[in-house]
Amino acid sequence: MLFNISCRRFLILCTVLIPPCVFGFSSHGLPTSSFNESFVRLFGNDHVVFLDDGGKSVEISLDRSSGSGFASQLTYLYSYFSASLKLPGNYTAGVVVTYYTSNAAEHKTNHDEIDFEFLGNTGGNHWTLQTNLYGNGSTSRGREERYALWFDPTQDFHAYSILWTSAWIVYYVDDVPVRVVQKVDAMGGDFPSKAMTLLATIWDGSDWATGGGRNKVDYKHAPFIAKYSDFVLYGCHANPAGEELAAETCGGIAADLNTFNGLTAEERGKMENFRVKNLMYSYCNDRSRYPTPLPECNAGGKSS
Repeated sequence: MLFNISCRRFLILCTVLIPPCVFGFSSHGLPTSSFNESFVRLFGNDHVVFLDDGGKSVEISLDRSSGSGFASQLTYLYSYFSASLKLPGNYTAGVVVTYYTSNAAEHKTNHDEIDFEFLGNTGGNHWTLQTNLYGNGSTSRGREERYALWFDPTQDFHAYSILWTSAWIVYYVDDVPVRVVQKVDAMGGDFPSKAMTLLATIWDGSDWATGGGRNKVDYKHAPFIAKYSDFVLYGCHANPAGEELAAETCGGIAADLNTFNGLTAEERGKMENFRVKNLMYSYCNDRSRYPTPLPECNAGGKSS
């Protein structure tokens, strides 16, 4: 009988008696937000342009004069974030487009980060998607993975989402989970655990983004324009120090997030299918870089 009890209605019972009570996370029905409701311009102000009167969609651009970006007005401690992106077309070598969380402004030497990074390419080739994460300034232990996408991200909008709880990070592309990181004790502070801001940027990454830096940004193809829409920010508000969560906005959200205990069997199948076909690089498989795999790569807490 206990296993039929709803975790949302009986959170304490589920937490104490049957912790593994929810597999999968449903984002259906979560409200979307406009730019003015949730974001502020970060840099390159005149390169951040609304695509509609309500600010539901926005574009950011890179040219010789500047890149650009925006950031959430609030900081969050554990959240589900989503946005639909349409990337620049044609020759985009050296261009980096991002959608990520960070607290680098508040924690300059021990920041946390969860990244979607889109790496441009030479004409006729598709963008490369890279995911990464840092905790407590662990930048010397990069956890990058790179993937080919099964669609052309320059032709239409596609959803990119991050689920971040105290024990899990899941990256989704169009509701397909492409990577899961489960926290294990041996990670220590490497798992992101401090309040973060949500950011989106476009900038010149000529020194590393394409071909290891061999292919640079060619500004004769500028402006490079990335478009964002369908923003979802579903999380616990916190001040930048991660203190005093706003109880009036966090109670039910915390229950939703904290009852997540991994993917469903169907989601796991979708992820494994994606990774077999599209995974280009994983730090977990790079023995020249990590002769001993990082702890979450092992069976007890596989980053997959």
